Amino acid sequence: MDYRTWEAGAIKIEVDYDACNGNGTCVEVCPAEVYVLQYDKTVPVNIEECIECCACVENCPQQAIRHSSC
Repeated sequence: MDYRTWEAGAIKIEVDYDACNGNGTCVEVCPAEVYVLQYDKTVPVNIEECIECCACVENCPQQAIRHSSC
């Protein structure tokens, strides 16, 4: 599996790039605008803005996101 990891402080987000299909659900549901799509994959470019609500994990249809708070 191709897991990519981003960290900021105590927050750690992992995205399974094999599972991510770039449908953008995480971008749409994140109230803090943490995610963007780059080359049809999600990237948490604003991880320091994360409010740890877990909407990304709960709404990803591919279950491609792991979050240290969820």
